[in-house]
Amino acid sequence: MKVNLIDIADVIRSKNSGPYELTMDVIFKDRNVYEKVLESGQFNKKLIAGLYSIDESDVAGIVEFIPAKAIKATIKRKIVSGSIGDTDVYGAQQHAPLLGIVFDLGEG
Repeated sequence: MKVNLIDIADVIRSKNSGPYELTMDVIFKDRNVYEKVLESGQFNKKLIAGLYSIDESDVAGIVEFIPAKAIKATIKRKIVSGSIGDTDVYGAQQHAPLLGIVFDLGEG
């Protein structure tokens, strides 16, 4: 069963995590689907690095917050927030690459 992240998540957002990092939050609609995504291991540093065209070492971390059915991915910013060349000071528009994620969760 293949599922699009946009169909199984209530919230997909990004924000500053200080001036040097961005955090993307995904909050899932359904606990069973959330658990299947976690079990699949597909939401990982390799996925995030590929989506953002960065090295895996620039993915600061991926945190699962089970009580909220949430996953948080934090990456290093390419440009310090608010510096010359920064196009999104608050980091609020950086979640777009997540919108195309498709998970293969096996047999439905």
